[in-house]
Amino acid sequence: MKNFLKVAIAAAGLLGIIGTAQAATPKAKVKIALIMETTMDDKGWGQSMHDAIKEVQKRYGPALIEYSYSEKMKPVDAGSAARQYALSGFDIIICHGSQFKNVILDLASSYPKVSFAFGTSADIGPKNVFTYMPESEESGYINGILAGCTTKSNVIGVVGPVDGGDPARYIRGFTLGVKSVNPKASIKVAFTGSFGDYVKAGELAHTNIKMAGADILTGTSQQAIGALRAVAQYKDKTVWWLGLDFNHLIIPESEKVLAASNYDNQVVVEEILARREAKVLGGETIALNYKNNGLVYRLSEKNAASISPATRKAVMDALKSLKAGTLAVNWREVKL
Repeated sequence: MKNFLKVAIAAAGLLGIIGTAQAATPKAKVKIALIMETTMDDKGWGQSMHDAIKEVQKRYGPALIEYSYSEKMKPVDAGSAARQYALSGFDIIICHGSQFKNVILDLASSYPKVSFAFGTSADIGPKNVFTYMPESEESGYINGILAGCTTKSNVIGVVGPVDGGDPARYIRGFTLGVKSVNPKASIKVAFTGSFGDYVKAGELAHTNIKMAGADILTGTSQQAIGALRAVAQYKDKTVWWLGLDFNHLIIPESEKVLAASNYDNQVVVEEILARREAKVLGGETIALNYKNNGLVYRLSEKNAASISPATRKAVMDALKSLKAGTLAVNWREVKL
């Protein structure tokens, strides 16, 4: 791999790090391509970026935004797809997943006028590569407050993919949120080792409930739907799920969901468009947080009665502080 990556300092406002999207109508047609390992309707990671690009296209119209996507792309296949998009005149090629990092870096120098992007990553790459990083510790912190205030068993389960990237940030932020309101709570963290192992995620959820006695669960990445489906099987047991995607609030399993956070990837797309209008093709990382509306949060309306007024206030107070930029979630301090 080429030696042009440097690790960005993870603090908003420093050189190379940008945050709040500045909407600017493109002066000419922009062609955007999306490459993802999952599908555009996976009710999670892939769909969140697909929906974001569709919303941006709707805002500016298909005359200004042309959009194409490729699903179920492993990194070994993504390179060929990205090259085809570049040869077809696409201006922005987003490979949605950190697993595509090497693919992007290998292609970038061959197509210097194309803006490539991948995430999640806080690395700062070459001058035509953007990265994007959800500061998911913020969502974890809010969900952690809700979990810590709601649990009756004082056992809370977490189903993660791998201990890295935004899942690592989320889990540590979640731990801090729980401990801020309930120091006695026990948090059981387990990893599947994969972002897409729905079966293993479900098995870990069952273990947390049956063996550990967890009555609140949460999890990250597209595999989380497997854990949620496991939780939903306990229809006669008070077990709740805290999600990282708004789709969890509307699918049939939503009867077990108390709240969900969501990545609003429109911030990523709008920021890339704005930077290209300013003749910047890359070399920056884009933050997603509550302050710049790259993260959004919603309590379940269906299960509102199961959230006490005091808990609701604690959650909303934390959210308000995050949006104001007055609350820092020091996720690096947490050792799992």
